[in-house]
Amino acid sequence: MSPTPRALREAGFRGIRVVGDVHGDAKGFAAAIAGAEAAGLFLVQLGDLTDHGPDSPAVLRAMFGLLDAGRGLFLLGNHDHKLRRALTGGAVRVEAAGLGRTLAQIAAAPDAGPLAARAVAEIGRAPAWLRLGPLFCVHAAFHDGMLLHPPPPDAGATRPEGHVGRAIYGQVTSRRGPDGFPIRLTGWVDHVPAGMTVLVGHDNRSKDGRPAVLGGARGGRVVFLDTGAGKGGALAWQDFPLDALLD
Repeated sequence: MSPTPRALREAGFRGIRVVGDVHGDAKGFAAAIAGAEAAGLFLVQLGDLTDHGPDSPAVLRAMFGLLDAGRGLFLLGNHDHKLRRALTGGAVRVEAAGLGRTLAQIAAAPDAGPLAARAVAEIGRAPAWLRLGPLFCVHAAFHDGMLLHPPPPDAGATRPEGHVGRAIYGQVTSRRGPDGFPIRLTGWVDHVPAGMTVLVGHDNRSKDGRPAVLGGARGGRVVFLDTGAGKGGALAWQDFPLDALLD
């Protein structure tokens, strides 16, 4: 069951820390976790725990530790979904510096078998989106239909279609940019309702190392928390007091 601001306050938390794409940046993630625990914050990670960075196994262990302690959760990202497919024998494209690095790191870990099995299980049931009062957390992009339905409980274990596809891949086109990656649109930003802040990762739209912020036509606000962790940038997060999220 997804947490609510009221339930989190009753559990003794003082706020929420929302963390962007980690991509194997174990040191940055450890700092985010330590700060959250010191401040009494429940940690929500926006997906893409692994790939590219120096220690994806340590990131997975840290995230599973938060789950076990009831101190955090992670949302389904496209890299998480792809890792699960690879670990279960699915046919996936393996980029040497991305998924290939993660698979090699897991294979070399002393707890390779249990770690892979736990990753398969947890990614399979990771939520594709999460609403916390006026905050809405999703890996790649919002759709107003997400406000009407909870995410499917097996989003991480099935083919990502419909709202789940939007949640983990964003608003995509059939075109690719000079870097070879798909060109993604931000028209969905205009559908965020007034008074709502959507926190996403997926795309590093930062120009100065700080999270990029866009406002939409309906008055909503979107914060892009991917600032390049695991790819030469720093890990980003934002904190929110629970009192501001209660109805």
